[in-house]
Amino acid sequence: MSQYLLACDEGTSSARSVLFDREGYVASSAQIELQSTFPQDGWVEQDANAIWAAQRQSVAGALEQLGTTSSSLHAVGITNQRETTLVWDRSTGEPVGPAITWQCRRTANQCAAINQSSDAEWMSARTGLKIDPYFSATKLRWILDSDPDLPQQGRDGELAFGTVDSWLMFKLTDGRLHAIDRTNASRTLLMDLQKGAWDDELLGYFDIPREILPTIAPSSGEIGYTAGDVLGVEIPIAGVAGDQQAALVGQGCTTPNSAKLTYGTGAFLLVHTGQEAQVSKSGLLSTTAASLGDVEEFALEGSVFSAGSAIQWLRDNLGILAAAAESEDFAMSVQDNAGVFLIPAFEGLGAPHWSANARGALVGLSRSADRRHIVRAALESIALQSYDLIEALESDTGNKIEELRVDGGAAANDFLLQFQADLLDRPVVRPRDLESTARGAANLAAAATDFWFDARYEVDRRFEPNMSVKDRRLKLEGWRAALDSVLSGISDISS
Repeated sequence: MSQYLLACDEGTSSARSVLFDREGYVASSAQIELQSTFPQDGWVEQDANAIWAAQRQSVAGALEQLGTTSSSLHAVGITNQRETTLVWDRSTGEPVGPAITWQCRRTANQCAAINQSSDAEWMSARTGLKIDPYFSATKLRWILDSDPDLPQQGRDGELAFGTVDSWLMFKLTDGRLHAIDRTNASRTLLMDLQKGAWDDELLGYFDIPREILPTIAPSSGEIGYTAGDVLGVEIPIAGVAGDQQAALVGQGCTTPNSAKLTYGTGAFLLVHTGQEAQVSKSGLLSTTAASLGDVEEFALEGSVFSAGSAIQWLRDNLGILAAAAESEDFAMSVQDNAGVFLIPAFEGLGAPHWSANARGALVGLSRSADRRHIVRAALESIALQSYDLIEALESDTGNKIEELRVDGGAAANDFLLQFQADLLDRPVVRPRDLESTARGAANLAAAATDFWFDARYEVDRRFEPNMSVKDRRLKLEGWRAALDSVLSGISDISS
């Protein structure tokens, strides 16, 4: 009898494979780091073949840890970095160029032009999204425009477009399956959110040939089967969701007004809104939630573009940290941030500001500040940006989030979570399993194949708020002044 469910978790910085046993516990996992390249200011790319190779290698690593083979696998769940855009040749399976990641801002001017036109309003109403380089449509148009032969090849059905879930499904099935799940499709700026279908008017506007598009599939269900000569066994691909919707499921947030925040390369807040899409008036997005059944469900989302990537920047670009885990000790070794605020707008600012052309800044530096204060400011920036998301969310819904469930790699940082609880003045809850994206993908696949019925959400620690009203007010005032200096282009500011 098959013993394990495989979750393939392909993120921005790594590809992970996690094996879950029939009790819903993690039996093994393996992780392979991924590299991004930055060929121009604001451009971010990855090697599509390297994404697939890393995912395949991590599957082998997870199986090897248990001393088992793929014959012990029951089904596959997939979760992925969203909006990252790929185009490949259907017959050869070779990409036509690099994967353009969700962080890439190369189409900022095109999006700005749309936002200044009368088309932005109907596009946002139909898709639930902002007109921003974050989403796939303008990236896909850029790829097709990069080679004069590609548009005709697309119309002739020779090319395939997809987000990373589509790419992994295509490779796992040896080219037999070209699909995308509802949650990823809802992030392309090409899908009618209410209908859950590709929209002809949007396709016409961006001049995207329908022949290039994948089939939209539910998040939980047997979408296709892996090829025996690829994975070593033919098993169902039974759960697929973008990483943030998968985390919503993994955190057990499947009822209205339940919310989670994932600290990854970026930070992503989602609140479940039930079976009706809710329109945001505060700069958030309406999006499809991953449903365990056939009924379509929705969520409101706020996205911070630079969270964990700010810590990576301190480590890799400035050499302040030898390892990201050191950031907690650095931050706790000083009493405050010495008036320093980091605005980590390396790829612009996401919700609720949506400024594609904003760039990062260190504000409030003085001779009393040293690298410890800069590290603390970087961690505080993650929580402060997240605070802005939650403030916008509660303005939209009129409901207070009583507790915030968090996950992702940076959720291991006690300083960050305590500071987040202090800012919000409410509990922040950390689960035992921080990688809720993989668990969510596993839950979706398990529900479709009767593998288990227990989502296994277990609490590791609750962080209770412990900050005075005055200190909270001063911290938020300093943050907003620093943020305003970036958004307005004024650099001389006191915080």
